[in-house]
Amino acid sequence: MTNWRIRDFHSADLDGILHLWESLKATNVEPVYALSEVLASCEKDHAVVAVQGDQVVGAAVGRAAHDQGWIVFLATLPEYRGRGIGTSLLAAVENRMAPHGLNKLSALMPESETRVEAFLSRGFMLKKNLRYFERKIPVQRQELEPLSLLGGRILARDLWENVAGMRNEKELLERRLVLPLAEADLADEYGVVPPRAVVLFGPPGTGKTTFAKAIASRLEWPFVEVFPSRLASDPKGLAGALRETFLEIAELEHAVVFIDEVEEIASQRSGEPPSPLQGVTNELLKIIPAFREQPGRLLVCATNFIRALDTAFLRHGRFDYVIPIGLPDRQAREAMWQRFIPATVVDDVDVELLVDRSQGFSPADIEYAARSASQRALEKAVYDDGGQASGGSASVRAAVRKGPSTQDYLDSIADTRTTVSEEVHQQFLEDIDALGRV
Repeated sequence: MTNWRIRDFHSADLDGILHLWESLKATNVEPVYALSEVLASCEKDHAVVAVQGDQVVGAAVGRAAHDQGWIVFLATLPEYRGRGIGTSLLAAVENRMAPHGLNKLSALMPESETRVEAFLSRGFMLKKNLRYFERKIPVQRQELEPLSLLGGRILARDLWENVAGMRNEKELLERRLVLPLAEADLADEYGVVPPRAVVLFGPPGTGKTTFAKAIASRLEWPFVEVFPSRLASDPKGLAGALRETFLEIAELEHAVVFIDEVEEIASQRSGEPPSPLQGVTNELLKIIPAFREQPGRLLVCATNFIRALDTAFLRHGRFDYVIPIGLPDRQAREAMWQRFIPATVVDDVDVELLVDRSQGFSPADIEYAARSASQRALEKAVYDDGGQASGGSASVRAAVRKGPSTQDYLDSIADTRTTVSEEVHQQFLEDIDALGRV
């Protein structure tokens, strides 16, 4: 006759579940599911416990998803093993899950776990030649609604890899920003304090926004862009709306927060009487120190005109780095052209010549020139028949021209007005020496 019984889980049993968890760890068995997942399933899914008197001596936790059920947790105290408690617990939790109409009930066990009799006696079969893969989703379900209200989003995981060229900038951002944030425990061992706020500066069209998004993608953190122009219409005023927005951001576990053209709200304070934006600048200067106290987030501010920023805004203690993002070098331009030229014609195009002719182009200029060349080539193939292309079938036209030629790209480059003038580029080089901090 047994002196233990099986019953449904009660909230008061949480301490007992924790004790069971710790007993597993004490025997060098690492449970598959995290403790937080087990406790959440105890409250929301299906859980039963074995008790002797008031003591929890065993527990089984199950979760149903469509027609598939999973055993999330099964454990008994060491001194109660071998009494059939595990088998009874499995039977009980299966009965609780039966109304879901499950077709299959599965369990994942640590490789070090040798006590599998309870599963075998309940008719489970050991599946061999299987591998278990796990990936943690960085944004939790409860964060999705506040993230949506902020206009934030989860970016594709491949943005970082898709940033063509710009190898020096990528390597700098990887080392200074991504590494200490992604490997926070390792950084702490070396006494490295992860960055909390950075400024990206450089001429227009050099990819500052793209880099901010790529950093969020690389970290797998939500990306939240703050638009001061939109906040200006808030009844609380721009300063109040800015403060409220950052309070809402504080509710997220992780976030890359991006403010583009930050000089609009952080320009030099001067004049009598003070300009209306001085209050906004003051508010932003208060927000940044509070933001820096919260781990798991990064503020990225971008500006085309770093000289316009208030001197107090850039000082040490507010921004960890002030990083220049300039025009692409030769290697970067080549990577960009390789990306934008269709694969069907890239071997027939003199890419090296395009790289030479596009010196001084920004990434945005190169993309524009490449797309313009494609459009030109398409129009030539369809309308400029040279005696044959505008007539006949599509296959005939395709045979005449399969894509842009080197000359199409050269013509497009010649017609592209560069975003960055020589004067602006020279000022940028001066700003690197005067204001850059990497």
